Amino acid sequence: MHSKEIVAIAIFALTYLLLSGRQLHILPLNRPAAALLGTVLMIACGILTPEQAYRAVDYDTLVLLLGMSLISAYLYLAGFFEWTADWVLRVAKTPQRLLLYLTLTASVLSALLVNDTICLMLTPLVVAVVVRGRLPLLPYLLALAMSANIGSACTLVGNPQNMIIGHLSKISFTNFCLSLLPVSLAGLAVEFAILSFAFRKSLRAVSIQPVCVAEADSDITNQSTVESDTRTPETSTSARRRPAEVSQRPLDRRLIALTGGVLVLVFAGFVAGFNLSWTALAGATLVMVIARRDTHAVFKLVDWNLLFFFAGLFVVVEGLNSTGLPDQIYSHLRGLFGSSAGAQAWNLAWFSVAGSNVFSNVPFVLVAGKWIPDFASPELMWKVMALATTFAGNLTILGSVANIIVVESARQHIRIGFWDYAKIGIPVTLLTTVVGVAILLLLG
Repeated sequence: MHSKEIVAIAIFALTYLLLSGRQLHILPLNRPAAALLGTVLMIACGILTPEQAYRAVDYDTLVLLLGMSLISAYLYLAGFFEWTADWVLRVAKTPQRLLLYLTLTASVLSALLVNDTICLMLTPLVVAVVVRGRLPLLPYLLALAMSANIGSACTLVGNPQNMIIGHLSKISFTNFCLSLLPVSLAGLAVEFAILSFAFRKSLRAVSIQPVCVAEADSDITNQSTVESDTRTPETSTSARRRPAEVSQRPLDRRLIALTGGVLVLVFAGFVAGFNLSWTALAGATLVMVIARRDTHAVFKLVDWNLLFFFAGLFVVVEGLNSTGLPDQIYSHLRGLFGSSAGAQAWNLAWFSVAGSNVFSNVPFVLVAGKWIPDFASPELMWKVMALATTFAGNLTILGSVANIIVVESARQHIRIGFWDYAKIGIPVTLLTTVVGVAILLLLG
């Protein structure tokens, strides 16, 4: 290797260390700052020129994420998420039904509005409902995080890695959804069965006392800074719990109707084959125009940290790609994937699950996505990668940003240790991946 390539690999390794490890006391940077540091180093060390760095950023993904985040912000300001949680509580009469309805609600909303955002909005409400209902928090928080991950797999706007896959693969929104929807439904069934069995003793209560759902006191904008660089201590789930302190958010039916109508138009545009990114941003802009609300409050709810993180990550990964190392790794591994589409699907699935947990799913997709055109059935492999990298997020607490948001947002009431999560997450990930790949292969 030339010295330039060695430097590029060293910069990527440093960035990854800061992204995946605990915050270092000698260099306490969060994920967006770490990605920005890696970006600047790639330019300063001559690995990439400023022009190459600009071209490396996938602006379609950033615009799509921004558009969906803005629509979610209007729904939050309208009180939609409180209303949804309140409706789920009224309909659910038993702890088991509450678990089921929460699983379905989190998955549907995540498929429509990005999983990280849904976890950010719903976690305070789930905590308020469960604590006031004197129910165990752990099964419901796990259901929220895992259902958000699984549900997000079925659309190209459900999570950031799917957005990137949609841009790279050029698969139509409808084609992708038709293939991944049955996969997500089967995954949710597996997840619910495992949670129900694992927590069967704590879910035996006959009925739930109805309570009013409201917003948690803590400002939602403070929670938006929660990222996967924050690590939860491995403490027992029997840690002391405190009652949720909540305040009611008024329901704005007009704003819900306007935003919901625009969301329907946005998804109609997706199905019609319009550009995903600009369709989403056009929808968000339309809501701004007709909602007649202070846009400062809306922009405060956008997770700018996530956007900065992805922008920097695109540049850092491009710097690594310029060394040719990913291509060399693939040339050595290519024979291990097999020659038939079936063998390649299974091997890519397990490789993606492992890679997503070692390198995080978004960096893994950015690197491994270059290999997909060389497979026997590229379209099938893109769908397998979307499935595996998303379901892989359920393996451990650190598997996805959605998990960290849920765990950290609820830490005042319960401390979820690494093994508390993993002993459920491991079987959920393995079984949902097996079932999902089998369904994709059956569908052809």
